[in-house]
Amino acid sequence: IVTAVIRDEAGAMLVVRKRGTAIFMKPGGKRDAGEDDLTALARELDEELGCRLVEASLLGRFSAPAANEAGFTVQSATYLATVEGAIAARAEIEELAWIDPAAPPAGMALAPLLKDEVIPALLALA
Repeated sequence: IVTAVIRDEAGAMLVVRKRGTAIFMKPGGKRDAGEDDLTALARELDEELGCRLVEASLLGRFSAPAANEAGFTVQSATYLATVEGAIAARAEIEELAWIDPAAPPAGMALAPLLKDEVIPALLALA
């Protein structure tokens, strides 16, 4: 999959929750046949959030247990992304939240990929 770390001016990071699930994760998704990472990421951000990918740089390639598919592992290319346009929950996204990656809200269920791989990599940049 390809995912985006989208941050606001204050450094908060956008997380999303898909309809019918309880776990928050980064926006993004699976590549369609023939898509490279950035093409897939731009499509997913448009479909899920209604925003346009302006710029992206690779944060890293990560692997972790899948959040919503027990017994499966997800492989992710995760990008630090700059977007433009109003961000809103669309397609399969039911809820959006902006969190402080250094102090996620207590009790918020975060995907293993996000809490165990991406947040530590992001905090290491600071």
